[in-house]
Order: sequence, then C-alpha cells, then structure tokens
Amino acid sequence: MIPLRDNVPRRTTPVAVWIVIGLNVAAFLFSESFTEQGRVALFYVLGVVPARYFDPAWAQVHGLGTSYWPVLTHMFLHSGWWHLIMNMWMLWIFADNVEDATGHVGFAAFYLLCGLAALATHLVFNLDAKVPVVGASGAIAGIMGAYFVLYPRGKVYTLIPIFFLPWFVLIPAPFFLGFWFLIQILSGLAGHAAGQPGGVAWWAHVGGFLAGAVLIRLFVSPKSCPSCYNRDTRHYEWR
Repeated sequence: MIPLRDNVPRRTTPVAVWIVIGLNVAAFLFSESFTEQGRVALFYVLGVVPARYFDPAWAQVHGLGTSYWPVLTHMFLHSGWWHLIMNMWMLWIFADNVEDATGHVGFAAFYLLCGLAALATHLVFNLDAKVPVVGASGAIAGIMGAYFVLYPRGKVYTLIPIFFLPWFVLIPAPFFLGFWFLIQILSGLAGHAAGQPGGVAWWAHVGGFLAGAVLIRLFVSPKSCPSCYNRDTRHYEWR
C-alpha cells in the first residue's frame, strides 16, 4: 500500500518537517559523494553498529571508538535513493498534522525521541549485530504512531497495485497505520525465527510506532489542539 495523501488539513506551515527533510536530503547527497567503499565506511562511523557498543573487542579490532554521535546521525543517513524517497514521502504524508499538534520545536524533540526509542528497540533484538543501522524510518514510525492517536477519523487515499494494475482506495487512517504496524511485527517475528533479521530494522519500526503513540500525549492535549482527537470528520477536507 502506498499512501498518496490524507484528508486532514494542516493549520500551520510545517517548518520543522521541511527542515528534517532538508537535513536528510543533504546528508544523503553528502554520502553519495563518496565511493562505494567510502560510503560503507561512512555508515560504519556515523551509523549505529550494535557490536560497537556491546562487543568492545570487536570494535577495537575494527578501529571503531566509543562515539555516541551515531545515535543521532544514523537517523539522517540512507542507503539509496529509494530508501530516502520512501521515508521522506511517508514523513510528508503524516508529519505535517503532527507538527500542527506539537508546534515546531515540540515536533523536533518528539521526532528525535521517537528515533531514539526505535533505536533502543532495535538494539534489544540485535545486541551482537555487526551491520550498521541507518535511516529515518524508526523516527517516522513514531510520527505514524502519533497520527494514529491524534486523528482516528482521518482517511488516507491509497494506491494498491494489483497485478500491475493501480487500484486507488480511501482507507481509514487507523486501518492503514494498524495494518502497517502489524506487518512490521510479523516481519520482525519471521526474521527472528529464521535467525536472519535481513536488511530492514523491523523492530525499530515497532518500537518507534509504540513510542510515538505513547509519547505524543506528553506533547499535545485536546485543549492545546482542538482538532486533534476529534471524532467528527466534517471538518476534514481533501487537500
């Protein structure tokens, strides 16, 4: 399922969302300026390699010091154009309304906290992993979790390819986001059972989503955001 747009109108200019997107694009273009070997080295230095922190002997052999900058920098690195585009598109679809509810500064803090929670969840299941984790998807999962809580009557105009034929359908946001969340859990369980996590940090998505759904209540309330938690869809218009 590919979301195309939602029907919850934004009330303010999503300044923080634009800044986050700009930083991700700038970081990606910077990484693309390296050779393939240099880019891999960059990911090991600025991405999070769990073994770097939980297997000091391995880290020493591979020349990785105990730097904690990757805890933040990994959120702005992407492995390829498709990885970047899909993450930024999901961010753009759902984040502007969350920024409406939190304010610009609150959104930035919320986004980073969700990213940290997502990383912590990934580490719990991958303490000895020697592959760097990079990408904004954990933090974006937190935005999706917040949207799930804030806009239970929102709807998402969605593209579903069926045998190469496009099918456009209007899906309630809780169903779209709930189905996405279920897929992350099932994929994480499948990878764990097979002993092969693969190239996607499924548990980071799960942790980020849950963190967003819980933490959003610390950043917004029905009083500070009257349109949030609204069970009436009459004020929602397509944009």
